[in-house]
Amino acid sequence: MIRINLLGSPKPKGGKKSVAVSMPTMDMGSPGSPLLQVVAVLAIVGAINGVYWYRLDHERTAIESQMRLAEQKNRELADIKVRYLERQRQADAYKRRVDVIDQLRSNQTGPVNLLAMIGETVNNTEAIWLNSLQDQGNNVAIDGMALSSDAVANLISNLQKTGYFRNIEIKETSQDETVKDMQAFQFTLTCEKAKS
Repeated sequence: MIRINLLGSPKPKGGKKSVAVSMPTMDMGSPGSPLLQVVAVLAIVGAINGVYWYRLDHERTAIESQMRLAEQKNRELADIKVRYLERQRQADAYKRRVDVIDQLRSNQTGPVNLLAMIGETVNNTEAIWLNSLQDQGNNVAIDGMALSSDAVANLISNLQKTGYFRNIEIKETSQDETVKDMQAFQFTLTCEKAKS
């Protein structure tokens, strides 16, 4: 059987003294003084604090540059807003002017349309003559003469069919005694204009 010495020291043969060979060791030194340990801990904490401060300083610089860009953009947008509001005021003033002109035009043609519509309605109604027509804002007063009470009823019906009037009432009707040759009725109507 073969023996292998793994420890590295030879076994004495026969009565001789053996010389021991020792293994190499590494001396780590003493743990050091407590002052040295405190200085080492403070150096490590200082290094960590320096890295953290550097990171925060870098973030502060980035935030400041973003703030400057945002403030510049805000000033630009404020200028654009001022110009937009000025243009909006000009557009509103222009629209008011156009609306006034359109209203004046419609008021200018309003009486013409009223007269044309009533003239056509009276022409389509037999045995009716108008003496006067008064536009009183929301109402129209019509005075006239008819050969029969049925003709007045037909006029009221025809005026309602136009859709221009909402409410038509007979204020008074009477037989005209001054006309001797035929039967004639004087009538007065009030017509309320429909909202357009």
